[in-house]
Amino acid sequence: MSDLAGVPPEPPVPPVLTGPLRLIVNPKAGAGGMRARALALTAALDEHGADFDVVESAGKHHAGELARTALDEGLRRLVCVGGDGTLHEVVNGMFDERRPVAPDAVLGVFGAGSGCDFVRTFGLDLSAKRIADHLLGPHHMTIDVGVASFHDRHGQPREELFVNVAQVGYGGHVVRTAARLPRRLGRLRYLLGAWRGILAVEKQTTPVAVDHTTRELGVVDLVAANCQFFGGGMKVAPRALPDDGKLNVLVFTGERGQVFGLTTKLFQGEHLPHPAITEWQSSTVSIAPESPMPVEADGELLGFTPASFSLMPQSLTLKI
Repeated sequence: MSDLAGVPPEPPVPPVLTGPLRLIVNPKAGAGGMRARALALTAALDEHGADFDVVESAGKHHAGELARTALDEGLRRLVCVGGDGTLHEVVNGMFDERRPVAPDAVLGVFGAGSGCDFVRTFGLDLSAKRIADHLLGPHHMTIDVGVASFHDRHGQPREELFVNVAQVGYGGHVVRTAARLPRRLGRLRYLLGAWRGILAVEKQTTPVAVDHTTRELGVVDLVAANCQFFGGGMKVAPRALPDDGKLNVLVFTGERGQVFGLTTKLFQGEHLPHPAITEWQSSTVSIAPESPMPVEADGELLGFTPASFSLMPQSLTLKI
């Protein structure tokens, strides 16, 4: 994506709540069990007599291509069936740079167990039957979409969208490690990644810029959260609201084992307030440490710092 900072979002368009559904399924999500979950969802939709079809992604970035194809075909009701990584691809496929391909499109999500933290903020970590009811019901909300600007491993500037949580530092190391572990391990992948992340992360003192202020902080982990959960159910950002035009920014400034040591409290959202966590509500945050730190968003390793995060307010209609 190219940088279109300063380009105003498209004016809101009434969402399409009728018409066929297209289910975009990642069969490898959910430790390889997503195809079975998708079958449960299609059975529930069949019971309602719903009009839908199903396509499966076949590799990295394919889910985004399938989303774009569906919109180009005139479909306006998409359903992501997979984890946060699949959702990340689908959302990026629904935008052309920072402009929605179809402003009237509506996105539903059927998550893959511990691999889809996004749905937890909305109470949508539900059974196939209940998700089918939601998909065919009248309710929706318009949410913010995050913009992550970073550098790839060749040092070239890049940009991707995200809808859940982005991190710099420790979280990037955790994601990189977890990606190398078998998906069948489920939540254990994140815990093993967290332990190894302690050894990899280096605390750096660097300016962190948010709305109206810049602070020099020792950074172990920086969280830019649009929604509340990550890492298989950790409520890392309990004050994040996905429709308020603000990121819940948390900077962990303690020793490098601090985040891992707070794991139990993170699952309960009880780690705040904390003397070694600096918190802001801000529409932007940027960081440029002397040594590159890894950047992740929606559980996908994106690249490295320098990095910045911002929001496109009210730019995606979510089926709830």
